[in-house]
Amino acid sequence: MAVAITTAEDPRIADYRQVKERHLNAAGNRFIAESERVVRRLFASDLRVHSVLITPPRLAAMADLLGDETRCPVYIAGQTVMDGIAGFHVHRGCLAIGERPPRRPVPDGARLVVAVEDLVDVDNLGAIVRNAVAFGAAALLLSPRSADPFYRKAIRVSLGGVFALPVIRLERWPDELVELRMTRGFSIVGAVVDAAATPLSAFAPPERTVLLLGAEGPGLSPAAKAACDQLVTIPMSPTAGADSLNVATAGAICLYHFGGRG
Repeated sequence: MAVAITTAEDPRIADYRQVKERHLNAAGNRFIAESERVVRRLFASDLRVHSVLITPPRLAAMADLLGDETRCPVYIAGQTVMDGIAGFHVHRGCLAIGERPPRRPVPDGARLVVAVEDLVDVDNLGAIVRNAVAFGAAALLLSPRSADPFYRKAIRVSLGGVFALPVIRLERWPDELVELRMTRGFSIVGAVVDAAATPLSAFAPPERTVLLLGAEGPGLSPAAKAACDQLVTIPMSPTAGADSLNVATAGAICLYHFGGRG
């Protein structure tokens, strides 16, 4: 049964207070999920759900999920109170607190893995997670300085894809990528903006592939490029007036070319 919350100062909803300024990070072991679709995916995952904060109309829409047997507390608040709690207008009317998964290894038998270097834009990271799940990648590897895929906006952009995808933040970059090649037989394929690189259309994907993507602007570092077995590029039309694609878009094209062989 849902518990009514009538004031933004209620201590039971402290984790939701001032959501825009609150960064539930790995040290806190929690994250915030936003929107009905994402919260449904959270409940469908094997991650622990600590609580849900929801408006009455959204609760009615999610009655099939948030009934009497819900596995966590459900707090219900009017739109004005919810906005006061979160610190902004929560027009989707649904928030949840989840627990981050423990660190998981690259799954046995994985054939396609995505790695990102120093990608700090959470929108791009969320989109890459969504693409990785859609095309069957088995895991996501992060350089130490990459953004947090469990940040609220990244989760929303990924449509909750991060709940199902093993995420591994590497500490020794890019040495641990090289170790993955040595111990698991992966080939590291870097996506670059470089006319000297192999055009993607002419590239035959290896049996086991790590697709390595860099941040927009700087791209891959010299050390990351040196760790690659192959560099590929997506040629642009000479009349297009653009020399590159958004990193998430480029990643999706590469993943499609690799055939979703996760």
